[in-house]
Amino acid sequence: MDTINIVLCGLGGQGILFMTKVLAQASLDKGYNVMGAETHGMAQRGGSVVSHLRLGEARGSLVRNDSAHFVLALDEIEGYRNLPFLARGSRLYANTAAASFPREEVRAYLSDREVVSRGVPAGLIAQELGAPLSSNLALLGYYAAFGEGPVSPEEMRATIERISPERFRETNLRIFDAGQEKGMGEKNA
Repeated sequence: MDTINIVLCGLGGQGILFMTKVLAQASLDKGYNVMGAETHGMAQRGGSVVSHLRLGEARGSLVRNDSAHFVLALDEIEGYRNLPFLARGSRLYANTAAASFPREEVRAYLSDREVVSRGVPAGLIAQELGAPLSSNLALLGYYAAFGEGPVSPEEMRATIERISPERFRETNLRIFDAGQEKGMGEKNA
């Protein structure tokens, strides 16, 4: 089984670690070997948080530059900051309200590396559903909709249902579903 490298990034308090836990648990349940590491700046004060997730036959827990198959960014700027991780032909998913994502100054870089970039207003989706702190689940649902990752949307959803604290379970599933619905609309457009 080849190694699949995923980098999740954002700011402290955005739910990077819960997103990582969902992907790691769903991958474990599917039979993948899972290794991971988190690197924190001033996470508790809204600083950068980066989580590395390696599935398959990984020898170390950190994703090297030019080797990530997916970067999931809960903050657009953090997504740009973590571009060096992206491998040729990889995928960048970002929480952004910007009408023109990605920014003009990174388009040539992404194009040269054949990186597909997709942006979704995950924060707005979560806010509209009454849970502004759950943009992580909207982004995860959006990412799941394209079916490019190691686990299916159904497997991811079942994991969210199982590991979410009971008082957040309904909301988490609703936001994941809304993100997935947004992605499916784009995928089928």
